[in-house]
Amino acid sequence: MTPVEGGERHTQLLRGALDMCMLALLAKEPAHGYELVRRLDEAGLDAGGYGTVYPLLTRMRRLGLVEDETQESPSGPRRKVYKVTPAGHHRLGAWRQQWQRFVTTVDATLADTSGGGLE
Repeated sequence: MTPVEGGERHTQLLRGALDMCMLALLAKEPAHGYELVRRLDEAGLDAGGYGTVYPLLTRMRRLGLVEDETQESPSGPRRKVYKVTPAGHHRLGAWRQQWQRFVTTVDATLADTSGGGLE
């Protein structure tokens, strides 16, 4: 596999899980966009920065999964802080169950090497 192929796979996997990961991080503690980007990076999820995170936050807000509140900043302008709504907590619980089933299925499929595939 070339580095480009690996990068494409990583991007596809991240795209499918990023909203779930963002919601999980916000469920732990509300955050503004900059803080959320930092937490995603700390978690090892190269989310692509603000150009990816802010549109997802807007989408999740429209879906009623998060809400924002403008708060004073200790330094600089006021900022929006995002927190998970009750509907968002419910959706996150459902996503966690789906994710666990998915991971179990993929792990079982990848572990089945009896077919003698090429390595």
